[in-house]
Amino acid sequence: MVSRKQRAKKYRLLVVDDEIRILNFLKSNLCAVGYDVVTASSGTEALEQFHASTPDLILLDILMPKTNGLDVLKELRGFSMVPVIFLSAKGDVRARITGLDMGADDYIAKPFSPDELVSRIEAVMRRFKPNAPNIPDELSLGDITIDFKSHKVTVRGNKIYLTRIEWLLLTELALNADRLMTYEELLVRVWGAEYRNDVQFLRTWISRLRRKIEEKPDDPQIILTVTKMGYILKISHP
Repeated sequence: MVSRKQRAKKYRLLVVDDEIRILNFLKSNLCAVGYDVVTASSGTEALEQFHASTPDLILLDILMPKTNGLDVLKELRGFSMVPVIFLSAKGDVRARITGLDMGADDYIAKPFSPDELVSRIEAVMRRFKPNAPNIPDELSLGDITIDFKSHKVTVRGNKIYLTRIEWLLLTELALNADRLMTYEELLVRVWGAEYRNDVQFLRTWISRLRRKIEEKPDDPQIILTVTKMGYILKISHP
């Protein structure tokens, strides 16, 4: 059972899983800490419930028959940026990368504790609805121009598309340009405290971001590595 000390903010959650036992367990624990919870037991029902209940966040199982979680997310992202946390029995790095690259906001491998789930939900919602962030409308850093109001990025005059995770990662680096950001600092700010030691996960996403913004990703001049410490986004390049 979730700790009573961990009272959650009042968000409406849509929980999707084809196993009724798991669905009831999650609903019971999440309601106990203050969430308003609606459920769906299939991908098709999940999309129907989304339109009917307009949730603040979706907990989405991946492995479901017919319309699976990946299919649901793909359709959702055609018209909504509602935060989505994948729930899956697959916990390897590649599976997490695939889920996050498709537009999910977090990925939790089963089995997990209800306490961990609440922490992940609150972390995602803090990122999605930050409290009065001190962010400029636009920021130009050498070859990169970031429009924070419209979530657009231009590199050497060309508009590029970033996933939400790539956007959050670039934002943290850009707002701290010319300053070392440690592995732990970036992991906690972008993904939450549960990821603080997952350095290989961060390296994978930095590599993906470099492929989009660097002229030569294998010889980066914008996002520089500080060995065994972290990364620096350089305003002026060598």
